[in-house]
Amino acid sequence: MKLLILDRDGTLNRGRDDYVASPDEWEALPGALEAVARLNHGGWRVVLATNQSGIGRGLFDMASLNAIHLKMHRQLAAVGGRLEAVFFCPHAPEDACACRKPAPGLFTQIGARFGVPMAQVHSAGNAMRHVRAAAVAGCQTHLLMTGQSEHLRGRLGERTNADLAALAPDLPPGTRAHDDIAAFADWLLAQPPTT
Repeated sequence: MKLLILDRDGTLNRGRDDYVASPDEWEALPGALEAVARLNHGGWRVVLATNQSGIGRGLFDMASLNAIHLKMHRQLAAVGGRLEAVFFCPHAPEDACACRKPAPGLFTQIGARFGVPMAQVHSAGNAMRHVRAAAVAGCQTHLLMTGQSEHLRGRLGERTNADLAALAPDLPPGTRAHDDIAAFADWLLAQPPTT
């Protein structure tokens, strides 16, 4: 099974300084949903792993989160894409849970649910905490230069590992950088099949 784990805010949709707390505030990034559809058509099963501490902080409730995700699923379906599942951490940082990224709990839950060795799983996101959590879980890591990492866009030249390490020293070794999810999808779909 070809399994891919994505972050949500800043990867699929525009991030906010506060929280995406309602469907009206959820706005897909240009080309992001179409990239997921292309990945699906290429045989990739896509899962989200997202921190949603606004729930634990009382800023929105489960009904709002479900409404946001319903909008996201409908917009994905309209372009021929789909998500297999959405895994989320509802806890506030002070809860010290095992699922809030950069802890790897969401990733280990996904691996257990789908029965895929994490070393075979690619994971992409714009936040350092997503990439670090994916690395701890054993995934192949990818940084998208959107959202929280948009400041890196255009600063990496050919995006060698040395360039990336110099600009983002906290990134796990071996992390690849891509301009956005569309560029990541292009790269992933161009890789030779593994046996």
